[in-house]
Amino acid sequence: MAELTEFEQQRDRLWAVAYRITGSVADADDAVQETWLRWQALPDGEAEDPRAYLTTVVSRICYDLLGSARARREAYVGPWLPEPVVAGGGPEDRVTLDESVGIALMTVLERLTPAERTAFILHDVFSVPFPEIAEVVGRSPESVRQLASRARRRVRAEAPRRSVDRDEHRRAVDAFLRAVMGGDMDALLEILDPEVVWRSDGGGKVAAARIPVLGNEKVARFAQRLTRGFDPARMSVHQVDVNGAPGLVIVDAEHNSGVVFAFTVHDGRITEIDAVVNPDKLRHLDLRNL
Repeated sequence: MAELTEFEQQRDRLWAVAYRITGSVADADDAVQETWLRWQALPDGEAEDPRAYLTTVVSRICYDLLGSARARREAYVGPWLPEPVVAGGGPEDRVTLDESVGIALMTVLERLTPAERTAFILHDVFSVPFPEIAEVVGRSPESVRQLASRARRRVRAEAPRRSVDRDEHRRAVDAFLRAVMGGDMDALLEILDPEVVWRSDGGGKVAAARIPVLGNEKVARFAQRLTRGFDPARMSVHQVDVNGAPGLVIVDAEHNSGVVFAFTVHDGRITEIDAVVNPDKLRHLDLRNL
């Protein structure tokens, strides 16, 4: 049986790969567990390079998952967003989060084919050589190079512009929260970009907008309508990191439910708001102890 310590040394990286490829905390957990089972069954010394071997195995599992997930997501009710990773709330403690795991970018990755997404993540994010990626997707190294290049062009063209200044991002989220909770429409319009987009992922399980809300006036009115249902006696707002950037979580302690908000900020204004409401996508979070 292969060495446990060698697997444990790679576990965090394997989860990071799996989450970025699948966009699902549950699928990432399952993929890492399946990789562990296959590693256990491997005779000692068979994997000359444990890191490369384990990366190939977990990536192939995730690549296969993407095929079935794609069909489910095409039939999904309303916008589909990745399962959010919240600081202190679960698997995110095992992996360094960066731009490649942002909700907005991962939403763009959903538009790629499974092969393009896998090639882009493995090569551009984790620096996996093309011959190793070729083993994952069943293509030639040159074909994989083209897949990654095509994906890279599309990501560059479609990924939203965003601030790299964490303090600027935090100030914008703070201003949004103050304006919404204070009912200050003028301040809300000021912090929202004129072309801001609000996406809500309820998955047909809970009430949520089934099409994106566009423009600062419509988004501001939509946000204010939502806050009318806020009951401070049983609900709380938490300022946390969501997928590596400042975000918000609203928790309803009475019903053990919540909403996770991720924000994209550019030039001091909020350009995108992604709200994950689907309870199935929040099961991995310990909402009572944020």
